[in-house]
Amino acid sequence: MTTLKNPVLMATIGAAQGLRGEVRLKSYTDDPTALGDYGHLHSDDGRVFEILEVREAKNVVIVRFRGINDRTAAEALNGLELFIERDNLPDDDLEEDEFFYADLEGLEAVDSAGKSYGSVTGVFDFGAGDLLELKGPGRRPVLIPFTEWSVLEIDLEAGKLLVDPVAAGLVDDKDEGIGKSFPTKRK
Repeated sequence: MTTLKNPVLMATIGAAQGLRGEVRLKSYTDDPTALGDYGHLHSDDGRVFEILEVREAKNVVIVRFRGINDRTAAEALNGLELFIERDNLPDDDLEEDEFFYADLEGLEAVDSAGKSYGSVTGVFDFGAGDLLELKGPGRRPVLIPFTEWSVLEIDLEAGKLLVDPVAAGLVDDKDEGIGKSFPTKRK
C-alpha cells in the first residue's frame, strides 16, 4: 500500500474493453497516450497500477495494466480514479505562463490592496476557457476566468494570486456602471 503525499489526478477508469483485462480510461493529461510516462498510477485505496500498453480510441485510451488479465478483473476497476505524486510531473516542460492545476489549488486570491477573495478550490474548463473556483470563509464559491486580465500574477512561493477584482467579476466597477440595471424606455 502506498499513500501519496501530494496526489494529482491523472485518469479515471471506465468500462472494460474486450476479454483480456483491458480498460477504457479517461485521461486528464495533455497527451493521453503519455499516461505511462509519469510512473506507476495509484488509487486512493493504496493499490499501484503499472501500465503495460496504451492505445488511443475515440475520446478515451485503452490501457492494459500488469496483473489485470481478464474482463472480470477489469470490470471491478470501473470508476476508479488514478493518481501520481506531484513530484513526478516534469516542471521543466512548462512554459513561463503554464501551470499544473494542482499547483494553483490552495493559492489565495488577493487584489493589489491585499484584500482576500478566498482560495482556489478547483480549476475547471467547460469549453470556453479555464475557470478558477474561489471559496472564502462564510462565502459561497465563485468562478472567475483564468485569463491574463483577471489573474495578473501568480506567486507559487508566496501561495498567492494577484487578481483584478473588476476584470474577474468579483466586484462591480462603479464608474462603468457594471451591475446597474439598464434604463428602460417609457411610452
